[in-house]
Amino acid sequence: MIEGLEKLLAKGTDSAELRFGLGSAYLKQNQLQQAIEHLTRCVEQKPDYSAGWKLLGKAYFKAEQPQQAMDSYQQGIRVAEAQGDVQAVKEMQVFLKRLQR
Repeated sequence: MIEGLEKLLAKGTDSAELRFGLGSAYLKQNQLQQAIEHLTRCVEQKPDYSAGWKLLGKAYFKAEQPQQAMDSYQQGIRVAEAQGDVQAVKEMQVFLKRLQR
């Protein structure tokens, strides 16, 4: 899966959704720096993508970068609230509270 997505990216097909897919795939493989890189590009391209912020927070958390994880969740919560995405807000609030302990 990663190979196919990387080929699309190499051909110049870049989008927030492609970066999200790559970030998600790398995260599943526990390749955290690659996941963070692609998820960061995802939310740069589409700042109102709450799922991107949530996954970026998770990647930072797994990479033992708690401050960056908290920042990502806080931004994700703001985005999700603005869009009325109640479920995403609740999920990220739970993750954020765990980090703040």
